[in-house]
Amino acid sequence: MQVLNWDKQLPKKLRRDYSHVFDRTIFKKVNRILAEVRMRGDVAIRRFTREFDGIDLPLKRITVAQGDINRAYEKIQVSFVPLLRMITENVTDYYKKELKESFEIRTGDGVYLAKKYTPLERVGIYIPGGTAPLVSTVYMTVIPAKVAGVKEIAIATPPARDTGEINPHILVVANLLGINEIYRVGGAQAIGALAFGTRTIRKVDKIVGPGNQYVTEAKRQVYGFVDIDMVAGPSEVAIIADSSANPDYITCDLLAQAEHFGGLAYLVTDSKKLVESIRKRVDNGFIIQVKSLQEACEAVNEIAPEHLEILTETPEKIVKNIQHAGAIFMGPYSPAVVGDYIAGPSHVLPTGGTARYFSPLSASSFMKSSQIISYTRENLKKSREHIQKLTEMEGLVLHRISMEARFVENREDSSHAEESRKSP
Repeated sequence: MQVLNWDKQLPKKLRRDYSHVFDRTIFKKVNRILAEVRMRGDVAIRRFTREFDGIDLPLKRITVAQGDINRAYEKIQVSFVPLLRMITENVTDYYKKELKESFEIRTGDGVYLAKKYTPLERVGIYIPGGTAPLVSTVYMTVIPAKVAGVKEIAIATPPARDTGEINPHILVVANLLGINEIYRVGGAQAIGALAFGTRTIRKVDKIVGPGNQYVTEAKRQVYGFVDIDMVAGPSEVAIIADSSANPDYITCDLLAQAEHFGGLAYLVTDSKKLVESIRKRVDNGFIIQVKSLQEACEAVNEIAPEHLEILTETPEKIVKNIQHAGAIFMGPYSPAVVGDYIAGPSHVLPTGGTARYFSPLSASSFMKSSQIISYTRENLKKSREHIQKLTEMEGLVLHRISMEARFVENREDSSHAEESRKSP
């Protein structure tokens, strides 16, 4: 690992490589794929599945049938189902306590203000396939959506190159969670299908879930046609540790990031002994030497990591000074892996420093709000002069007339107001 001392110039050295974000080649390829999916729908999906996934699927096989799901149960271990039920209880209980609630304000002079939260109607979830299908991502995305009250959830995941099938565990988890709308579609073409809709796949309101560079770029390009959760990058972990930390735990947690393509690892410590120990054990990543744990917090807030582990004697004191991190794991027996699989909160987290302004995926990610405003005639009259001044200031005459119409006493006056509006 590269050893660096914390100073004001260090943030420049720690800047992540965003070359993939602005890769013009990927941008153009994704743009072409999305345009064709938008114009040609299922035909384009079949073409790109053949081109990129190496499997020629008949159009009728894009949709996973109930028979496919039934056969998936025969391919998994019996113990998997009760394990999943225990995990889903943890995740569900967490999100039931997290939801935003509607509220209302009534003033004594006739004004009623409120905010109403309603779930999205239809959501698309992308589940990566490849060599390691992310089974855990199914329940980490589906459960918060279901708790929020989303009525329709569609899953898109790439088919296996040799068989055209989907990992049976993905199918079983989805089925146990009540999701039977599953499509054998991956990559940018899956994002395009969910965003624009085809004859087979209906358009969604929001797309969530991680993916490769092409999936990420496609999500960026369809934002506005639909909502997205975030623009995700490589997985990352930062660890704040003092001399009390177990170097074996640190080593294993840093190395775990190497299992993710492009994974980033940071150790931030005031212990010279730890620096020397970990430097020899772990090849990739950064060790940041600090003079104090206060400096360690400053360094981590600059990094804004996806996962933050606090392996210090008093982690509860450190966490008070952390402002930017996706998920925070306190103490030696709370490795990031428990958040990845079983703790409850979703493992879909902001990466690449975006924890400064993005939040983890949650039940509230699948909610939208409506503002409710109700005035009495008397209360509008009290605001009349203020509105007049503001509309005049902005030159929006019809806005003023919209309010004034409420104070026209009869039709004659109303006609006069209309004539005044038409006059030069």
